[in-house]
Amino acid sequence: MRYSKEHKLETHARIVKKASVRLREKGAHGIGVADLMKDAGLTHGGFYAHFDSREALVIEAFAYAMDRSTDRWRQLAGQAAPDQRLSTIVDAYLSPQHRDNPGHGCAVPALSAEIARESPKTRKAFAGKLDQMIGMMAEQFPGAPGKAARKQAMAALATMMGTLVLARVAGNGELSEDLLSAGRDAVLGRAAAAKPAVRKAAVKKVAGKAVAGAKN
Repeated sequence: MRYSKEHKLETHARIVKKASVRLREKGAHGIGVADLMKDAGLTHGGFYAHFDSREALVIEAFAYAMDRSTDRWRQLAGQAAPDQRLSTIVDAYLSPQHRDNPGHGCAVPALSAEIARESPKTRKAFAGKLDQMIGMMAEQFPGAPGKAARKQAMAALATMMGTLVLARVAGNGELSEDLLSAGRDAVLGRAAAAKPAVRKAAVKKVAGKAVAGAKN
C-alpha cells in the first residue's frame, strides 16, 4: 500500500515524539530500534523508510525534546510579570514534578552524559540546541549586556541541570528536596546579585508547570 506524503510525515513525527519520551526515560542506549518502533505502533522493518540510521533518530528525538523545553520556558515567562520570569522558570524546572517525570522533562540532564560519548555529529547537534536554550535564558537577564547575560544564563542552566541530576539520583526523599531547594536559591541568588529584584513567585504555584502542558 502506498501512503501519501502527509501520512509519511505524520508517521515520522509520531516516531520522533515517542522516541523522545523513551530516550529521556531509558537513555540513548537503553532501548532498541525495534522497541522504539513498537511504541509508535510500527514494525521494525519500516524504520529505514524514515531514518538513515539510529543516530539520525536519536538526533531528531533529543532536538524535539529540547525545543519543547525552550518553548515551555518561553510560555512560562510570558505568563509571569517581568520581575518574576526567571524565578517562574527556575521554580518549575527545579520542582519535584520535573524530577519525577524525566520522560516529559528536559533532555539535557536525562541524556547529556551519554551524548558526550556519541559521534561529533550528534554532539554538534546537541550543542546547537543547547546554545538556543542559553539564548532564551539570557533573555531573562534584560539588565545585563549581551555577553554578560549569556554568561549568567550559562551559569544558571548549569546549576539547574546539575541540581536536577543530583536530585534524581537522591530519589524523592528529604535529601532530594533539599537539593532542589538549594539549586533554586543558588540560581536566583546569583540573579539577584547581578540585578537587584524581589523574588515573589512561590514554588508551590509553579511547581506543576514543568510537566503540565508539556507531555508531548
